Amino acid sequence: MFRPFELFIGLRYSRSRRRNHFISFISLISMLGVMLGVAALIVVLSVMNGFEQELRQRILGMTAHATVSNFDIRVEQWPRLADQVAGHPHVIGTAPYIEGEAIFRHGRILTGGMLYGVLPAREGQVSEVGQRMVAGRLEDLTDGGYGVVLGKALAEALGVGIGDAVDLMVPQANLTPAGLIPRLRRFRVVGVFEVGMYEYDRTQAFVHLADAARLMSLGDAVSGVRLKLDDVYRAPQVSRDLVQVLDPGYFATDWTRRHANFFRAIRTEKTVMFIILAMIVGVAAFNIVSTLVMVVTDKQGDIAILRTLGASPASIMGVFIVQGVLIGTVGTLAGVAVGVLIALNVETLVPFIERAAGFQFLPADVYYISELPSRLEITDVVRISVLAFALSLLSTLYPAWRAARIDPAEALRYE
Repeated sequence: MFRPFELFIGLRYSRSRRRNHFISFISLISMLGVMLGVAALIVVLSVMNGFEQELRQRILGMTAHATVSNFDIRVEQWPRLADQVAGHPHVIGTAPYIEGEAIFRHGRILTGGMLYGVLPAREGQVSEVGQRMVAGRLEDLTDGGYGVVLGKALAEALGVGIGDAVDLMVPQANLTPAGLIPRLRRFRVVGVFEVGMYEYDRTQAFVHLADAARLMSLGDAVSGVRLKLDDVYRAPQVSRDLVQVLDPGYFATDWTRRHANFFRAIRTEKTVMFIILAMIVGVAAFNIVSTLVMVVTDKQGDIAILRTLGASPASIMGVFIVQGVLIGTVGTLAGVAVGVLIALNVETLVPFIERAAGFQFLPADVYYISELPSRLEITDVVRISVLAFALSLLSTLYPAWRAARIDPAEALRYE
């Protein structure tokens, strides 16, 4: 069977027991370095992909894909506006809303948050809050019932549960003979929801649209109409399309604008982490340089004999390139196997480590998400593998070039 000369000698050097065991140890360290670098890159990028996907799902579960309002932030005839935007082929759901800041009070406990007035019958068309209820139902919000649905963390901060009373104050005031009196109304807790994202669970509350309108003195007006689309990534285009057909004074915004800085920061962080962790692979690749330099020094006599037998400098380079590429390839393949295995089981491994260590890695009151999600993408695996292999190949060029420049007569002088 035909085997290239360079491949045969390179593999033979890799399998043989060297006299210098230190070189073998350095080769092993180089291989492990490549493996750890590749595995770390795959795991970290998979976790960041999981974070991005999980955050997008949770944000879009509570936030409409697009919103239509006017510059007065006061839409008088919202049914007409809802019918108008529903005519767009990519709009699959519409619902009116009222939005405003509020202060929640229970006993002596005061805390701020966002108050949303919604129609329970239509809210399910644009958000998932009705599916996230852990107590009560969103449908328990009725016109004139003055019920409120709180986020779980907000309810815990107030120390309330189903049936308890909560006073809601809005940043408006009524003018009376006694002076300005803050606008306040007592509501009864009829439900608690949990999204699993502290930003929403701690700050948001929902009441019936009519109750919110009375509390904020809006009459029949609303803040705008929220939309759900058949494809979330079409939101910018749909927003531009709607602006062209809406009456003057109306504008449309979408989730990519509201959370643009947030998702841009995630992508930037992902890029920076890739660069930083790629340096680990680079350091391991430089270890291949030192390994092959020592091998070249150790094999000077063998190289000189091969040259006297007719081996060309290019063939000598090929021998050591094969040896270095073998180290890099084995390290890369092992790193891919370990990294993929960990990335696919992160959601199982992390709770086990937390139970064993006795602490939580991501406290819910500090981080947006208290779990560690993972999403493995084949493009990341391919990109990391190609990077590791390319760095390993580049690391072999100098030692191989140095081996090709050995003068046979000089090397055999003292043999």
